[in-house]
Amino acid sequence: MRTLNMPLVLFYAPQSRSLAVRVLLEELNADYQVHYLDLKKSDQLQAAYLAVNPYGKVPAVLHGDTLVSEQVALFIYLADLFPAAGLAPAMDDPRRGSYLRWITQYGSCFEPAIMDAFLKRETGPASTTPWRDLETQLKVLIAQLEKTPYLLGDKISAADILWGIALHWLMAFKIVPELPVLRAYVESVWRLPGVARVEQADAIWQASQVANP
Repeated sequence: MRTLNMPLVLFYAPQSRSLAVRVLLEELNADYQVHYLDLKKSDQLQAAYLAVNPYGKVPAVLHGDTLVSEQVALFIYLADLFPAAGLAPAMDDPRRGSYLRWITQYGSCFEPAIMDAFLKRETGPASTTPWRDLETQLKVLIAQLEKTPYLLGDKISAADILWGIALHWLMAFKIVPELPVLRAYVESVWRLPGVARVEQADAIWQASQVANP
């Protein structure tokens, strides 16, 4: 496909939401370049990056001349771009609807509920708060993971990479309770080879920053 021959550049910052997208690219066996941004130096707010992504956020991907930002959009776009990896159900796969439901649920409902909990603000009434509260979000997630090891059944998908990596950090920061079913799920995702490769690459980059501040 012509699109697979177009340059793919990931704008990336270690220890940020970028991590999940970079792990996804590794698991997709994608040929991509990494453009590091140092959030401590506010690289994401400099004119050079704002010309790429005017929101000044990471992650973002430049695929040829096409900019894709927003984590959920990136997961859908990239997993579909590399179908051979098998991380996204095809359009005619009966699991496609559930896959899209779980991916979009993460961005549109789970993250807002997480921010309510993190900022210790009361979730509004159901009539004006479509994402509901964190307790409700976790109840639905746990119910699924008690039935199957992954969100779509026995096989991992891009949706699991998105959720699993987020839950890893949320449990580490004690925002989400470290329940056995969630711990088992996170550990399964964290064992992906792409995680180790990204962690190693990040360690090398961070060491270079210390050596050349």
